[in-house]
Amino acid sequence: MDPIPLRSRATIERFSEAGYLSANPDVRAAVEKGVYSAGLVHFKRYGVREGRQQDVDAAADISALRREKLARLEPFIRTDAPMLWRDGKMDFLTVALREEARITDTDSISFNGYDAAVGEMIARHRGGLVLDCGAGRRDAYYRDVVNFEVVDYDTTDVLGIGEHLPFVDGTFDAAISVAVLEHVRDPIGCAREISRVLKPGGELFCSIPFLQPLHGYPHHYFNASSQGIRRLFEDELDVKSVTVFPSTHPIHALFMILSSWERGLDAGAARRFRKMTVEDLLQNPYDQLRAPHCQLSIEKQLELACATVLTATKR
Repeated sequence: MDPIPLRSRATIERFSEAGYLSANPDVRAAVEKGVYSAGLVHFKRYGVREGRQQDVDAAADISALRREKLARLEPFIRTDAPMLWRDGKMDFLTVALREEARITDTDSISFNGYDAAVGEMIARHRGGLVLDCGAGRRDAYYRDVVNFEVVDYDTTDVLGIGEHLPFVDGTFDAAISVAVLEHVRDPIGCAREISRVLKPGGELFCSIPFLQPLHGYPHHYFNASSQGIRRLFEDELDVKSVTVFPSTHPIHALFMILSSWERGLDAGAARRFRKMTVEDLLQNPYDQLRAPHCQLSIEKQLELACATVLTATKR
């Protein structure tokens, strides 16, 4: 069975105001501020040319598929994990787990698309069970993928935290973890749990940021080097490779840092910053500290810092 699409390119013939604003938080914010009277105004002016997306209402189709999926999953639920059924979903987020994970309510939407290799892995395990640990809000809903999240998105199947997965050992044929482990308080424990619920021979696809600025919900704790991501799994799994995909190429890190840096400057300094050359930026860092392009707020410095410094006193 093909996945149910939940996001598609917006067209004037099938335009949905609610779907457009849901898929484009920047446009929604602009409408709320009165910059545009409606999402349709933005779409006609810019969205058509930009190829903007809109969310598709497929709630009924998802609900039917979720019931069938969770019926297959139910025999693999740990008997010692307290659970409630909420709107057809399994909810393991007890008060204690919410406090442990420091979960807070949010209106933000976590979204990362699947790389082609993930789609191929899902296809290899058609008819089985694949865990997407920290799935965020997906743009397609798969029959065999269990979307595990701390946030109740429309595509979420099971609510819980990665450090305490509510599944018995060897439940899943494969597991996905994309841009998740930097957000958990105990990435070592979470990695151990992901390994535990994989079947012998089960596949893992995991991606963790290395040179990325502070970002995301609910918190951002730990990035990982190539050696760090290997270390998280090498005791439990046979690591086949640690590599870089087009979606994780260094150019993305450079773009994220420079674009965020620019947003942290006042208008005049931002204009000058855009005109600087690579040669300008490669001068001695200490000689640049008093320059206008280095006058960043402490919040922006913490987001982009080369390193942070902690001082503390023992209780």
